[in-house]
Order: sequence, then C-alpha cells, then structure tokens
Amino acid sequence: MRKIAILSLIAVAVLHNQGIGQSLITKDSLAEKMLVYQLSNGAWPKQLVDKSVVDYSLPLTNKLLQKIKTTAIDHATLDNSATTREINGLIKAFKDTKNQTYLTAAEKGINYILSAQYENGGFPQYYPNKSLYRAEITYNDNAMINALLVLHNVANKQDGFEAVNTAFISKAQLAVKKGIACILKTQVIQEGERSIWAAQYDEKTLAPAQARKFEPASLSTSESVAIVRFLMLQPATNEIQQAIEHAINWFQQNDIEGYRFDHVKDQITGKSERKLIADSSSTIWARFYHLVDNRPLFGDRDDMIKYNFEEVSEERRNGYAWFGNWPEKLIQKDYPKWKKKYNIQ
Repeated sequence: MRKIAILSLIAVAVLHNQGIGQSLITKDSLAEKMLVYQLSNGAWPKQLVDKSVVDYSLPLTNKLLQKIKTTAIDHATLDNSATTREINGLIKAFKDTKNQTYLTAAEKGINYILSAQYENGGFPQYYPNKSLYRAEITYNDNAMINALLVLHNVANKQDGFEAVNTAFISKAQLAVKKGIACILKTQVIQEGERSIWAAQYDEKTLAPAQARKFEPASLSTSESVAIVRFLMLQPATNEIQQAIEHAINWFQQNDIEGYRFDHVKDQITGKSERKLIADSSSTIWARFYHLVDNRPLFGDRDDMIKYNFEEVSEERRNGYAWFGNWPEKLIQKDYPKWKKKYNIQ
C-alpha cells in the first residue's frame, strides 16, 4: 500500500511538471470565470445580467454562457472598473497559482488598454464602440485612472505585474507619460488658475463634455480625487506639483460645511429619501460644480441643469451620489504625506 501511494505521488508530480496536472491543483475559481467572460479583443464587458458590473458570484448556467458567447466586442469597456478589475484579479491569481493561463489573459487585457488609448493620452469609456458619449475621454467612475494605474504597475514592475512580459514595459511607460500629459492639459483653468477636472472631455478638443443627461459638463470632485492620487504616485515635477496643490486648494475653498447627505424616512409615505441634513460635525462636497463660478449643480433625466437639489426628480435624487466626502482623506492624510515625501513646504 505504501509503495503504491509513493508511486501515485510521483505520478502527480510528473504530471504537474509537464503541465498536465496543473488544472487539478492550480485553478482559481474567480479567475476561471474571468476567463470565460473575456472578449476576443482582450477586454471585458459589463451589464450582461442587468447589473452595472459583471456579477462573478452568479453560476455559469447554459443561458448565461450563451449570452456571454454572443457578446460583441462593442461591449468592451473600462467603465465601472470593467477590464481593469479583471486584469488585477488575474495578476493576483497568477501570483497565487502560477497558472500561466491567467497571466496570458491579463497580458491580453493590458494590450487592449494600450490599444484603447488616444494619441493625446486620453482613454475612452468604451473601445472600439464610439456611439453617443462612449468615445469621450472619461475620468467618470475612474475609467481612465484605473487604466493608467494598471499601466503604472506594468511600467514599474510592481504589485505582481513584474511577471508581465517585459515587452510591455516601454509601451506602458510611454502610455503613462502620455496619460499624465493629458491629465495636465485637461485640468480646468479658472481665471488663470488651475482648479480640478471634469468627468469627461471631448476626445478631440479636450473641452469638458456632457455624458448622460444627468451628467452635465462640469467640475467633478469624486473623479478629481482619484486623479490627484494618481499624480501623487508620479515624480513631483513642477507641473505635477502645481496641479496637485491647486486642486487641493480648490477642494478646500469649495467644501460644504455643516451638512451630510443621508437617507431619511418620509413620515407620510414611509419611503426612504436622500436629503441634505444639517450636521455641524460634517463636511461634504457636491459631485458636480459649475465650470466657471463653482456653484454646485445637478443634472436630471430631462436634460436640464438645476442648482437647487430639491428640484431634482425623486428618482435621480435617490439614484445618484450627488454629495460625498471624497476629498476629506485626500486633504487630511494623503496630501500631508505627499508633501513630506518630497519635502514640500
């Protein structure tokens, strides 16, 4: 019995060394599902089952597999962390399992990101689908920044990306350089001073642009916080330093003190509604601000801009993050740490 057991172990080891037994001992269940969803151009889709992102907890039924199989590359996107989430997940799975299939799929995704970048350094929300607002340079939901973070890791051979084929390194370095140039060009100038960034821009003119009807051309705090954090990862050139400091200054000057954005139960209808509530201990920011005079503004499905939150339709009031504390940690912790790192007074 003991002799048979030893021979069995030797056989497994041989099969593993030859790659035959790899599928038995080095598979990652989440990564395996990511492989199934990957499109032929290397990207990943979203909203296949009435969700804003792929839900990998769903079982791969025959019906779902058929839907995945027939998904066109027009669904390839960087929106809502699609593609970048999967690349990061596959890189981690490769690090844990050494399953070469995961690394190959991640590299295919990286190649997609590189191909999606415009010559001016920007990234669209979708590629190659350019319908409606999908071709705009998109900071919204951190689409462009998530792509640049992947390339930053490739360029610097870090966080598991040191396993990526070295042929990608110089390409990623150039792409990051172009991305930073685009970021600096698109920082909105107000009366000669840098402010923050819009959520999306015309891909040719670099002018702030509208996306969905309730997402008007405007300054966007949430996305700008992610942009500043990305710039803080880069060497602190004079231009990058100015961009960061001016953005921080803008955040400090345009906060809304004494309010929080919270759910309140209507005493008559019993429904939960999102409202601005007086709270002396809270500081928040509007999601969107006017490009010129910095008034908080709100879009709606009627394509109208409103400056009074109570005038927004009930569906949109409750269905969008109109206020938040996104810049708070950036100002209080990240910015002082960055200044200390580069000895900036």
